[in-house]
Amino acid sequence: MPRDRRRMPDEVRSASVRTVIFLAMTTVFLMYSTMASLDHARKALTFGLLLTGLGVFGIVWCLLEIVISRQIAAQRRRGPGRDAPLTGSRQPRR
Repeated sequence: MPRDRRRMPDEVRSASVRTVIFLAMTTVFLMYSTMASLDHARKALTFGLLLTGLGVFGIVWCLLEIVISRQIAAQRRRGPGRDAPLTGSRQPRR
């Protein structure tokens, strides 16, 4: 019995896309750092490790952005003035 899935809000979707882009770039930088390490190129290794560290920071930032925007979207769906935190969080079954 398949569940009806709602579409993700635009903010969450764009944050997810940014996270995947940062993940891909960080993977490329990590491969670059590995090749520079095998070649014993210190300047290239330093540059690659710096970019890899910035990529990891970007991934963490985007993951936090996903969590925060999901919370904001859930609050918008519930609406203002609701007393219980789970009131209106799920659609009633038809």
